[in-house]
Amino acid sequence: METTRQSKIGRLLQKELSETLRRETEKMHGVLISVSAVRVTPDLSIAKVYLSIFPSEKGGELLKNIQSNAKTIRHEIAQTVRYQLRKMPELVFYIDDSLDYIEKIDSLLK
Repeated sequence: METTRQSKIGRLLQKELSETLRRETEKMHGVLISVSAVRVTPDLSIAKVYLSIFPSEKGGELLKNIQSNAKTIRHEIAQTVRYQLRKMPELVFYIDDSLDYIEKIDSLLK
C-alpha cells in the first residue's frame, strides 16, 4: 500500500523526469521516451522509474544510456525540486513493456 507522501513524491518525480527526458530526446529524431510510472520505496530512498520507449527496438540501447547517466539525471532533477524535497531518492530505471504485451495479446486474439 503506497502512502500519500510516496504517491506525491512519485508524481513530482514523474513530471520532472518526463520534462528532462523530453528535452534530451528532442535532439534524437524519431525517438519518444515517456515516464509511465514512478514507484517510491517506503523509506523514500529509491525511486523505480518505468520508461516507455518508442520505437521499442531501441529500448535496450537507450535504457543502458540512461542508466549510465543516472547520476547526472538525478543531480539535474534534484536541482529542480530542491525546495520540495529534502533528499533526492536514487533513480533506478526499468523498461515498461506493457504496451508491447497488449499488442501481443491483441494479435493473438485476432
